[in-house]
Amino acid sequence: MVNCGNYFYIFAIDKTKTLNTIIGTYECKVDTKGRLMIPSALKKQLANSLQDGFVFKRSVFQPCLELYPMTEWNLMMEKINKLNRFVKKNNDFIRRFTAGVKVVEVDHLGRLLIPKDLVAFSKISKDIVLSSAVNIVEIWDKELYEKSIAGDDIDFADLAEDVMGNVNDDRDGVS
Repeated sequence: MVNCGNYFYIFAIDKTKTLNTIIGTYECKVDTKGRLMIPSALKKQLANSLQDGFVFKRSVFQPCLELYPMTEWNLMMEKINKLNRFVKKNNDFIRRFTAGVKVVEVDHLGRLLIPKDLVAFSKISKDIVLSSAVNIVEIWDKELYEKSIAGDDIDFADLAEDVMGNVNDDRDGVS
């Protein structure tokens, strides 16, 4: 509530629509059953999502998994649900995008179980990397992650210029 002279204004914030930015890269291990212990620093960032659960899915562009907090998954599904399913490309996209999707919950010890089909897809062995990707977490086999960020096939300076070079939101004049 804000007092502006003789008037009071009440602002409501829809917390389901706010972007939960996740920060950090974490190395950990997967046990023989495919369980990973969420690092405590990451668990703190995901605290609001622990009760709601998560969605595991295959990455579209990389041989890794994506872990969506349920609120972020629901926002993505709102976008997907706007696609006309009577357009073949849309229908094909939805099928491929949601292939292998699994709802998972953190167990009482703070672990997530990676389903076997997703372990096979991402070639996850024992050592893994959990890498923030704005509002989701990518889960990589450590060796594949290291190859991916080495970027021998990509000039990152050129990529940064192509992707971000024309962005200037003028909020603070810095870009």
